[in-house]
Amino acid sequence: MSVIDRTRAVLEQATTVYRGTPYGGRLSAIRERLDAPLRVAVAGRVKAGKSTLLNALVGERLAPTDAGECTRIVTWYRDGPSYRVDATPKQGPSRPLRFTREDGVIDIDLGGLRAEDVAQLVVTWPAQALRAMTLIDTPGIGSLSEQAAQRTWDMLVPDDEETPADAVIYLLRHLHAGDVEFLRAFHDTEVSRPSPVNAIGVLSRADEIGAGRLDAMASARRIASRLGAGAGVRRLVQSVVPVAGLLAETAVTLTETEVGQLRRVAALPVRQAEELLLSADRFVRTMPELGLTELEREALLARFGLFGVRLTSTLLRREVAGTATELSRELAERSGLTDLREIIGSLFLQRRDILKSRSALLALAEATRALVRPGSDAVAASVEEIMASAHPFNELRVLSSVRAGWVTGRPDAVAELERLIGGSGSSAHERLRLPADAGPAELTEAAGQALVRWQRRAESPMTPYEMALAARVAVRSCEGLLAGLERSR
Repeated sequence: MSVIDRTRAVLEQATTVYRGTPYGGRLSAIRERLDAPLRVAVAGRVKAGKSTLLNALVGERLAPTDAGECTRIVTWYRDGPSYRVDATPKQGPSRPLRFTREDGVIDIDLGGLRAEDVAQLVVTWPAQALRAMTLIDTPGIGSLSEQAAQRTWDMLVPDDEETPADAVIYLLRHLHAGDVEFLRAFHDTEVSRPSPVNAIGVLSRADEIGAGRLDAMASARRIASRLGAGAGVRRLVQSVVPVAGLLAETAVTLTETEVGQLRRVAALPVRQAEELLLSADRFVRTMPELGLTELEREALLARFGLFGVRLTSTLLRREVAGTATELSRELAERSGLTDLREIIGSLFLQRRDILKSRSALLALAEATRALVRPGSDAVAASVEEIMASAHPFNELRVLSSVRAGWVTGRPDAVAELERLIGGSGSSAHERLRLPADAGPAELTEAAGQALVRWQRRAESPMTPYEMALAARVAVRSCEGLLAGLERSR
């Protein structure tokens, strides 16, 4: 029986035990949550670019990116058959709200409600990306409005109940003390102390790191790599990915009109184009012969940023991409959006059942501690058994120990251990560090060789105790890989 099936079974048992108590309804909701899309929160400090990145992930400009009222409210974006917006007030039942859509962005009429009186907004929108995961946009940590920032803490790090998010994408410009405090609080201690398995870091607005130069993203990748390799960061997030959020959002919403306007810049001699793009002010106010009005130029800057205008015009000049579709794909790649989507897929979506089971088991453990009922001891024992015996949770514990520095050894052995237990992704080729197109025979041979290596390491009397325990988990991971490859054949 899979982990999620075992979790589902113990939840049904617990629902019976706690029926008629305050926990009864909560456990029923958690049981339904197991079959729902993964819940991923987008968090970070104020002005980090959370809403812009969320729009890029959805593939539509839905979330407002200005400093309006709705940016101070926790807002859920989920897939559904119709277009609607609902508000959940702190007092009273949910109610539908009227909304309009201008330039793609949803403008929500709160209908007389004050932002501070709304617990959350739920935007239901038919979108392919939202079928796999529900995204939660949160107010900025460190906001000048303490009340707005507190909503993010209350939602993701509640004092008296489980967090509604299964995972978090955390945007940062550099590692601020407030970032560390929040990410440490978001992690639990029951399953994965202090595992970063449910968090990805995004080095946001990455194009600004290189002052908008064409090589800005290369500089950002080097910084993100150094940041992600630091021991302090590795304990908080699985990976740090640089993303130029504005360019990523524009990449997935690009229009042929915008491409046509940028062709005018691309048609200029290189020297003239460079002079025009020395600054935003020069781009807007000089060279009237370009044939673009000030309003059109300002709109291009708002959509692309100076870095995006430079990059896009260069790609068009060099004929790297010709149509809006080709250019969209190229900009998504160069903005870091493609890399982020791949990491979300390998570290979150491929592990969706484990992450959702983890959230449910934490809620169950809390219920059995807070309220003892006839039968609750049996529920607590089942929860403990799943946490202790399910191999995916053992992998999470070892991953946590490796990244916290508790498991030590030769650097190459520790790096291989981290990969084998899913630290870089849960697919066979990611665990075995092989190309994505590696065939079954190559994967089987690599898994067999890894199995022998880690069996020897687990059984060697010279292996330190912590590494020996971790090696047994790696052996089980190799056996699981071989069994999966055999089934696929």
